[in-house]
Order: sequence, then structure tokens, then C-alpha cells
Amino acid sequence: MTEPLAIDGRRARGDASRRVVLAEAMQLVSVQGLDGLTIGALAERSGHRKSSIATLFGGKEGLQLATVAAARTVFLSVVIEPARAHPRGARRLSELLANVLEYSRDRVFAGGCFFAATAADVDSKPGAVNDAVRAVLQEWYGYVEAQIRHAVAADELAVPESRQARLAFHLIALEEQANSRSLLFADSGPYACAAGASADLLAAAGAAPAALARLRALAEE
Repeated sequence: MTEPLAIDGRRARGDASRRVVLAEAMQLVSVQGLDGLTIGALAERSGHRKSSIATLFGGKEGLQLATVAAARTVFLSVVIEPARAHPRGARRLSELLANVLEYSRDRVFAGGCFFAATAADVDSKPGAVNDAVRAVLQEWYGYVEAQIRHAVAADELAVPESRQARLAFHLIALEEQANSRSLLFADSGPYACAAGASADLLAAAGAAPAALARLRALAEE
């Protein structure tokens, strides 16, 4: 009767160790990029033995893949899920953009946006880890485009189909530039600029002022 309990206890301890190591790994990657994520560096940072980390993740690539997956989960919980509390349309799109700006500005990860930090490592390199990063970014870009389409379908934005991808590109670029410039100059001001510019773009596309309230508030902070 005691063996299942012992197994469950070991699994619980392993899961707890995995969460602690991944939390440290995400912070490390956000500052140093994926190339800086090694088992040795993480062992020193987390206080876990290298052998323990290797056992948990099966080597460097397994660790990197798990870290990317964990960062995606954080992004979903901080950026995507709160926006889904609002019906599809201009308000949800605006909330989504405000969430991603706050996620970067408030340093959920020490190095700003995790995926902006890792995108520089990916470029045109092949491999499973780089594919995983690209997949998350493509998922994010596609989600923003989808919200624009929903807002158009709800008659809350007036954007021709041929320009919807361009609007998504502009909105995402504003957040990425705010993240980059804020890190470069240790200044949160770029986030206010990005929020205001995002609100202006959506207003020009026909969004009602009420839908843009949170972005306008961020622009004034």
C-alpha cells in the first residue's frame, strides 16, 4: 500500500523541482537568450545539481524546449486569457494590446518580452528549439490578425481584408519597439507611446472610444 504513495511523493517533488528550475530558466533566457541557457548556468542560478537538471529535462535541448513551452503558458495566462473575458471585437483587441504592453513593461520576465529575447537567437537557424519559438510567435501574430477579423465582422472596425495583416503588423511592431527601446534606455516611456499609437491606429480604423479606454489610460501613465 505504501509504494504508490512513495511514487506519488517522488513525482510531486520532481514536479516541484521542475517548476522551480523552469522559473529560473525563463528569467535567464529573457536576459541572455536561448544560447545562454545551459545546464551549468542554470544549476548555478537555481541551486540544483547539474545531474538533477539533466535528469529532469533530458539534456540541453529538452531544457530549452521546456522553457519555451513554460514561457508560452505564462504569455497565455498574462496576455491572452484576460482579454478573452471580453467578447470578440474591438474591445478584446484593445485589451489584448494593453495586456501585452503591460506584460513587457512590468517585467514579468526580467529581460522584457521572453519571445522578443529569443527571436534574436532564432533567425534562420534550424532545429526543434528554434521551430518552437517560431511556432509561438506565429501563433501570436495569427491571433492578433484573427481579433482584427472578428472586430471587422462585428462592424467595430472598418479595415479592408487586404489591409488587415498590415494593421496587425503595425500593432505588433509597436509593442516590439516599445520593448526594445525600453530595455535599451531603461525607460518605461516607450510603452506609453506604443499604447497611444495603437489606440490612434484603431481609432482611425473606426474603433469606438469606449473600446480604447485602457490603451488611452496606458498612454497617459
